[in-house]
Amino acid sequence: MAQLITRQGMPPDTWHMLEPSADQSAETLLLPAGDTIFPLAVWQARKADIIGRGKRIGLLLQPGERVEDIVDDLAHFALIAINFPKFGDGRGYSTASLLRQRYNFRGELRAVGEVLHDQLFFMHRVGFDSYALKDGKDAAHALAAGFSPFSDSYQASTRPPQPHFRRRA
Repeated sequence: MAQLITRQGMPPDTWHMLEPSADQSAETLLLPAGDTIFPLAVWQARKADIIGRGKRIGLLLQPGERVEDIVDDLAHFALIAINFPKFGDGRGYSTASLLRQRYNFRGELRAVGEVLHDQLFFMHRVGFDSYALKDGKDAAHALAAGFSPFSDSYQASTRPPQPHFRRRA
């Protein structure tokens, strides 16, 4: 099981990730009772049922899924998890940046999948709040080394929104 970390430490994970099997369809899937992270296909097929549960709603976005497809639904989500299926796939950074900067999403953004400690600094800069480290990775080492490989950054980003020359003035 992946270890959840934030910049502040290792909080307990209260969310359940819904992972339908190949023989289950989104329309007939039994919806869990607690706070759940739903795949986009399940959200699109069962939106009214999911909202009617009265629980916090999370959404899982895969690299090929478009943020523009969920813009009108952003107010429903307490959390959006963005999957990084492999280390070299950087599309999740763009997705996070779009959600924060263009669409003003203020809920929790979580990086899931192939999340390694050397990505944490850059993930935080584009707006991620929590990180589900890949199985078998040392969470204590990730906290100690992952968020501070550089003392400052020159470019503007989600965090900080101004470039270095504007911040020092």
